[in-house]
Amino acid sequence: MRTIGTVVRGVRAPIIRQGDDIAAITAESVMAAWEEAGIIPRDRDVVAVTESVVARAQGNYATIQQVAADVKAKTGGGTVGVAFPILSRNRFSLLLKSIALASKKVVVLLSYPSDEVGNHLVDLDLLDEAGVNPYSDTLTVADFRAKFGQILHPFTGVDYIDFYTGLIESCGAEAEILLGNRIQTLVPITDAVIAADIHSRARSKRLLKAAGCKIVLGLDDLMTAPVDGSGYNAAYGLLGSNKATEESVKLFPRNCTEVAERIAKLLSDASGKQIEAMVYGDGAFKDPVGKIWELADPVVSPGYTKGLGGTPNELKLKYLADNDFGDLSGDALRKAITERIRAKTGESLVGDMAAQGTTPRQLTDLIGSLCDLTSGSGDKGTPIIYIQGYFDNYTNE
Repeated sequence: MRTIGTVVRGVRAPIIRQGDDIAAITAESVMAAWEEAGIIPRDRDVVAVTESVVARAQGNYATIQQVAADVKAKTGGGTVGVAFPILSRNRFSLLLKSIALASKKVVVLLSYPSDEVGNHLVDLDLLDEAGVNPYSDTLTVADFRAKFGQILHPFTGVDYIDFYTGLIESCGAEAEILLGNRIQTLVPITDAVIAADIHSRARSKRLLKAAGCKIVLGLDDLMTAPVDGSGYNAAYGLLGSNKATEESVKLFPRNCTEVAERIAKLLSDASGKQIEAMVYGDGAFKDPVGKIWELADPVVSPGYTKGLGGTPNELKLKYLADNDFGDLSGDALRKAITERIRAKTGESLVGDMAAQGTTPRQLTDLIGSLCDLTSGSGDKGTPIIYIQGYFDNYTNE
């Protein structure tokens, strides 16, 4: 019985530039790693490449002027409401700047006590002490300051109320900030609202339409087609974008399934094994200290090969050891558990007590989170991740 299970390796790659063949570079980098590290490819090895280098190779960028042109064409350029943006200089500051460049006035509705991904404007305990109900109470900036003063983000040291106000005004637009969790608050103020939330955007747009808002957009409705030669994303628009320069954003990459399939084919042909591949972005996990949920991209993986579809179908070893085979130990216990695992069929184990406590998340969310934690977001220089043994279980020799 072998002792090594899943092995995850970060693979270094050249610095990717616009126009590079990302599939070929990924495959070549992995094959170089095979040779350098003496890796023997196996069936169902997984190769993943981060979305940022895919988008860079595609040249999927837009300037703030190009985004502003799309915003103005779709909103009319008067007073524009922006609902539930996340508190992020990297993710949202240039998008807000573009909206302000396209508008006479921008009314931002900030959710509180935190944004959608867990960046806190105010601590829940302070809300309780002040007698503020975030589900019903809408606050002006004056109300918020009177109750809580100035609160800085614990990681960035930024007061996002002041920061977003200053961004809007620096573009020549009038700024108004409100704090509340009822998106309908914006409907009497403006005919055009951009729902800037990510994972709850469908509900936000539905509520706005039901409340009679005339122009309802999400970030996924902007930059869905080229504007003056810009990049675009037909499926996600501005969702998943990041600050590239002071005047441009990198959009979420396009055609990621095709990229993944080409990587898999190149490596499968080279190795004679069935290699799976995916493009990954933010992992789906929460920081227990800062309370920030990492997933600011619309999905963890925008493209992957078919073998990575679905969810795990696993038995809980400790349940079997403590319950079904509680009277066994040593080789007898190992043999009994091995036989139970091998007896699994393709039928779902959801609801089976022996599967209780396993995580029924999408494989691409689990693997993508593993990849994001491995590659990090700084200077490791490993935008490619190589995983072996992920689909193994206790029975594999």
